[in-house]
Amino acid sequence: MMAPRVVALLLMAALQVSCNPFRRERAVEITTSDIPLAARWNGTLGTPATLAGAVQIRGSAWMGSPEGSSNTTVEVRLSNATPGGRHPWHVHRGQCGSDGGIWGEASDYGTITIDGDGNGSARATVDLPTPSSGNYYVNVHAAPNNMQTIVACGNLAPPSR
Repeated sequence: MMAPRVVALLLMAALQVSCNPFRRERAVEITTSDIPLAARWNGTLGTPATLAGAVQIRGSAWMGSPEGSSNTTVEVRLSNATPGGRHPWHVHRGQCGSDGGIWGEASDYGTITIDGDGNGSARATVDLPTPSSGNYYVNVHAAPNNMQTIVACGNLAPPSR
């Protein structure tokens, strides 16, 4: 008869300790490697009109770097793509439809692999400082053996600094 009471008291004590409103812990850990949203170039990707009806990929992309860094991180996320697809991608100078060449080295960028739900993402590090002005965009190619077909493109808007 005494054992269930002891167990109940121990459980209540554990519950009180875990729910203590006076315990001071940080809810979110922020590191110096985080890049503030306001310091990023951001863009929304979509399928070019020439492929409307055949493919309808959507996505987002950003590029930026932590303060003081000489490299730029670029990330792209896609949805509504064909599961199992592999899509090379790059940041270019210019705007969608007006190519000014790849920004950085083509080898800086990998391939986005699409999962079974039609989603994929990739991150690259470009050995250049994040630009402070200009026009840039992200394009996504149909496949490694079909680089001439762009299945998604999005202009990057400069940071609001």
